[in-house]
Amino acid sequence: MKKRLLKKIENKEITVGVVGLGYVGLPLAVEKAKAGFKTIGFDVQAEKVKLVNEGHNYIGDVVDSDLKKIVDDGMLSATSDFSFIKDVDFIAICVPTPLDTHQQPDISYVKSSTEAISKYLKPETMVVLESTTYPGTTEELIKPILEEGSGLTCGKDFYLGFSPERVDPGNLIYKTKNTPKVVGAIGKDATEVIAAMYRAVLEGDVHEVSSPAVAEMEKILENTYRNVNIGLVNELAMLCNKMNISLWEVVDAAKTKPYGFQPFYPGPGLGGHCIPLDPYYLSWKAREYGFHTSMIESSMMINDRMPEYCVERAGKILNEHEKSLKNARVLVLGVAYKQDIDDYRESPAIRVIEELEKEQALVEFYDPWIPAYKEHGVMKEGIKELTPEVIEQYDLVLVTAAHTNVDYKLVQEHAKAIFDTKNVMKEITPRDNITVL
Repeated sequence: MKKRLLKKIENKEITVGVVGLGYVGLPLAVEKAKAGFKTIGFDVQAEKVKLVNEGHNYIGDVVDSDLKKIVDDGMLSATSDFSFIKDVDFIAICVPTPLDTHQQPDISYVKSSTEAISKYLKPETMVVLESTTYPGTTEELIKPILEEGSGLTCGKDFYLGFSPERVDPGNLIYKTKNTPKVVGAIGKDATEVIAAMYRAVLEGDVHEVSSPAVAEMEKILENTYRNVNIGLVNELAMLCNKMNISLWEVVDAAKTKPYGFQPFYPGPGLGGHCIPLDPYYLSWKAREYGFHTSMIESSMMINDRMPEYCVERAGKILNEHEKSLKNARVLVLGVAYKQDIDDYRESPAIRVIEELEKEQALVEFYDPWIPAYKEHGVMKEGIKELTPEVIEQYDLVLVTAAHTNVDYKLVQEHAKAIFDTKNVMKEITPRDNITVL
């Protein structure tokens, strides 16, 4: 099986299946197809399937012309019929892995997708989970489901592995194509073959590890590392505020050291699919072993509290202007979770808005990337344009995303008070109406 699959990879005779056409799945499907592998994407959302089949892009990291060309050339198609699995040789599972209401891992999408795949899985197929999850998912959850549902044996009839997605929306340098990949599979042959499949598509290095669990833990480490360090600077930001020291200046000074220090910056909280969620997966799994990840849990508590802390600081700024939060008009600048993208998953800005509304502030938002967002089933529309007349209406402008296509000089000239949680206005003068986190 190993020799046959390696030969098929070399000859571009592998048909690829991608389950989930979101921020991870669609860019991966596009790269597979561009590399010469016929690719079929699956999604439960009929609208996504329709858009892909029409060659219409909806993901920022995909080039519109690339998608249209591979669709027109017959290299990429999409479906919402799971029976397509019987026609593919490589399956990448790229479905969401959110947290439930109790902040515990919700792997229902992974489980249901795997169950559906098992019904159509044929011999000599490679199955790879890319969705972020807790260590042990591939071997403890996916392997038994695939074997029971298909009647096939892992390692003998099909290969199974884990290769964590590495997607950084808005990154102008590293995309799916050139970001190094980690692969861990059940057995050396599976690891070699799955790694070969990624090498046939990607420009980035493919690093092989000894097991899926190592690859799963590696992904958790990547994002927990960021969570812990951001928690550190967020806590220091609170302390520096009390001490009347600018943490931003402190970090800028510290990063002049050419070794042993990597700069991280404070903000209104954490956003995106991975960094705010991954540590919860690890701490949840750790409890199975009677182990508490105390440092990680402490950083999570600090980061989770940042939206509330920012609202507390906003209240103090308004007090200095003899205004209370109640009935104060507040304009939130930016609801995306990071600069220059249209993604608001887990955005701390939305938490800030919710906390402001709890204090009965009258909140509106402006985001040049996100004209409207939906939260808890409710659609919220942003204001259409920043003008002097619009800015002057608000008692406080609260900057929660560092978008580069906002005229911050205009904001400074016409705002009564500004709370800049991203230090995006650091070069703007005068600064009498600007307070920095």
